[in-house]
Amino acid sequence: MNQTHSLQAPPKLQPGDQVAVVSPSWAGAGVFPEVHEIGVSVLRDVFGLVPVEFPTTRQVGATPKERARDLNAVFANPDIKALLAVIGGSDQITVLPHLDAKVIASNPKAFFGYSDNTNLLNYLWNLGIIGYHGGSTLVHLARPGGVHPVSLESLRHALFDHDLVEVKPVAQFTDLQCRWEDLSTLANPLPTTPEPGWHWHNATRVVTGTTWGGNLEILHWNLAANRWILPNEEYLGSVLMLETSEEMPSADAVFEMLRNAGERGLLGQFPAVVFAKAKAWHTHAPLNEAERAVFRADQESAVLRALSIYNPDAMFVYGPDFGHTDPQYVLPYGGQMTIDGPSQRILVQY
Repeated sequence: MNQTHSLQAPPKLQPGDQVAVVSPSWAGAGVFPEVHEIGVSVLRDVFGLVPVEFPTTRQVGATPKERARDLNAVFANPDIKALLAVIGGSDQITVLPHLDAKVIASNPKAFFGYSDNTNLLNYLWNLGIIGYHGGSTLVHLARPGGVHPVSLESLRHALFDHDLVEVKPVAQFTDLQCRWEDLSTLANPLPTTPEPGWHWHNATRVVTGTTWGGNLEILHWNLAANRWILPNEEYLGSVLMLETSEEMPSADAVFEMLRNAGERGLLGQFPAVVFAKAKAWHTHAPLNEAERAVFRADQESAVLRALSIYNPDAMFVYGPDFGHTDPQYVLPYGGQMTIDGPSQRILVQY
């Protein structure tokens, strides 16, 4: 398959550069400022960057137009070299209509975010700008027990270099979460589960392509809005990377979302699909470890079912860590990913 959509990598950073810390979705920094400050201190003390906040970074309840105003200002400011989202949310799609595409396209900068920030990552992809799926001042930089080396090193690559890096299975992971209202829960790492291993399907060849995707629920919203998804052929030959949120959509819901993409003809464009290990615990669904394993297995089966109907030849990998579990790899969104089926390896070009 030949890729039809070309993208450019935004300039890499140097220590001392300014980085905008923004809230395109929920302004969690305003609700949990002490936790936010921990994350901001990592940008400053570990990476040597200069964090810059904008009016809506801590403004709870800021309107979509106000949040878009700050994003437009970030891209227009030549002194700011990148922008990092505080956290996700649930309404970033309403911000997109207020963005200045000409300003953003003329001033490409690295954007870091995941979950609801899939909206902005996809928007940048449409403009031909590579972004980075992952990273959050609240979730990853203020992680209990300190930033995980996987998140730290992948963020470092994304910020500063163009290295080719192998994404590897982690030894331990967790679905659990701290309580930001109680800072003592940030003192130590959360309990972990041994890595069960990635699951490979149709792993008979090597596929290299431009990454696209992100959070499945958010992409489904974009499909429903029918405004921010390009014609199917624009995705031909890309690698589809997907993850699901802490809302923990059921296996049936995952299948239905993928089915809808399949009926559109979109799901069949991808020679390879990489699906992150699902978050299978939340306060609204406190599953035990055995139940969490079943949840993830059911979700994997749902993806396989959809692919068997709409893209039976696609190579499929389930289990890498770039979603809502911890640790989280920060991965290029629009960069090159190689899925080596025979060797069961994944490599990304930062």
